[in-house]
Amino acid sequence: MDLKDALSISASGMKAQGTRLRVISENLANASSTSQTPGGEPYRRKVLTFGNVLDRTLGAQLVQVRSIGPDRSDFELKYEPSHPAANSDGYVMTPNVNPIIEMADMREAQRSYDANVSVIESSRMMLQRTLEILTS
Repeated sequence: MDLKDALSISASGMKAQGTRLRVISENLANASSTSQTPGGEPYRRKVLTFGNVLDRTLGAQLVQVRSIGPDRSDFELKYEPSHPAANSDGYVMTPNVNPIIEMADMREAQRSYDANVSVIESSRMMLQRTLEILTS
């Protein structure tokens, strides 16, 4: 594997983690949103899955986002009969977003992104050092 391959592999990881951070941010932004209609469903948390894709030119597996889909876990019910989104029993469905889990996922995604940045920086420094040796 050469340095160009390492850069491509790290870039694919950064792209995937960037998408993950965007999805987490969307979840957090909608963590307290409810339906606009009585008995309607609120925002449903989104989750993503990663997958490997073979890059034949590199001869290496790259990471990519395979899918972004809804989390099918149950909504939490809160008794608020005066809320505009309350059902006939007075319960309001709230999003299935847990801010603590989202923040933990965000921290993990950020660390993975940072690790890929470090690989790119190291590869760049090695390439620069190689060029210095060749030109001296």
